[in-house]
Amino acid sequence: MSDFTCSVVWVAEGVRSMPTLAEMMAKARRAVLRQGISDQDADELVQDAFLKVEQYQQTTIGRSQEALLITAAVNLSIDRHRRNARAPFAHRDDLRDIADSTPGPAEIVEEQARLRHAARGLERLPERTRRILLSRRLDNMSYAEIARAEQMSVAAVEKQVARATLQLMDWMASW
Repeated sequence: MSDFTCSVVWVAEGVRSMPTLAEMMAKARRAVLRQGISDQDADELVQDAFLKVEQYQQTTIGRSQEALLITAAVNLSIDRHRRNARAPFAHRDDLRDIADSTPGPAEIVEEQARLRHAARGLERLPERTRRILLSRRLDNMSYAEIARAEQMSVAAVEKQVARATLQLMDWMASW
């Protein structure tokens, strides 16, 4: 064996090959999993760490991309633990999933117009009929209580409420 061949073999045995990106990501993932992070969150943290390292390396030359990736991933997992300890009930990502039942501006305007239309329909009813209907629906009075207050029979009150309800339903259907 020549001296040159021996030197090449010695150098080749002494130098580790550069790890692939997949190997570096897998190593960072294992480091994050050791921090107690779930599988799904580990993948997310490693991806976030990779993006941070890529951004960092645009302005700075690092000695080891693998070391930077692992350090960034572990630091992100520590940050997540701290955030969960402060507010375990409110994960930043989960807040987007909470439904907001507040109606939007268009719905509010539409409902206000609908209420104004219903009020005009109530105004069209005869005074006594309107009073009986509102006593039943808004004041939750029984038919007997309304009958006593209006000096009517219970059957007459029931008919007034039924007629008023039908008239308002027809009025609202035309809207």
